[in-house]
Amino acid sequence: MVKLHIKRADESQFLYETTVEMPVDDLLKDLTAIYNGRLKVHRICAEIEELAKHGITLPPNMMGLTDDQIVDLKLKDEWADKCEPSGGHKFNKDPIGRRNGMAPNEKMAEVLTKTVKEAKDMISKKKVPMDQYVTQATVKEALDILRGASMIVYPMNLPPHDNIRMEFENNEDLEGTQASTEVLPEDNTSVWFSGKEMLRGKLLKDFVGKNEKTKIIAKLQKRGQGVPQREQVVNEEEQKKMMAYYYKKQEEYKKLQAESEDAYMDQEWADNGALKRNLNGVRDIKWGGPR
Repeated sequence: MVKLHIKRADESQFLYETTVEMPVDDLLKDLTAIYNGRLKVHRICAEIEELAKHGITLPPNMMGLTDDQIVDLKLKDEWADKCEPSGGHKFNKDPIGRRNGMAPNEKMAEVLTKTVKEAKDMISKKKVPMDQYVTQATVKEALDILRGASMIVYPMNLPPHDNIRMEFENNEDLEGTQASTEVLPEDNTSVWFSGKEMLRGKLLKDFVGKNEKTKIIAKLQKRGQGVPQREQVVNEEEQKKMMAYYYKKQEEYKKLQAESEDAYMDQEWADNGALKRNLNGVRDIKWGGPR
């Protein structure tokens, strides 16, 4: 099986395994689904962390308003009673006014936070150095456990306008958000290897060869952004190790020189030509090189 280390720009994303016979079209479909799925998991995790702290999302017409404004406009959150968390709630006001402040109790909040950590670990970039793969099934499992945790805490489900529910139902609206710029559209994404784009309509083996034991670094990129930056021959971590190694060797050499029986030969008084240069007045002349 061919192993692909998938990157976006210079940042590692996940490991993917396939065969050299896989069509590039199918490869791109799978890679973008996994990449975008991981983004969805992270978006939901971020929202669930806020859910555990401040409760469900307020209706759009109440978001950002002060308590006085809500009273003056005679607005009411009709979903507050319908979406009461299991075991009751504790009030924790949302400082930015997005959520209603009716947070789950500590036990239920812990269910949410533990599940968030578990889901993040399943699709984490840390799996790359551990040689662990991420598939669409991995992403689906992460989404399933997040959905399960939210249903445990909110058995009556979340309001239809809550971002978490919208994400689960694939009704999220990312237009105008930073998240929208991160998503890779399948029909407008390319995959690159060794400075060359893997063209649609061809097979993976047309670019990486027929060896099934190949391991490559492939980069996902939106079309029209040019050629991705090539990988550095030596990464930053290896460069630091090399510098530390050579510094250590240099210090060892200096120490050996100081302890050597012939070390005195490097002293000025042991230089056979020093007396002659002193008499001729040419001591400590610095040459500036040819003009």
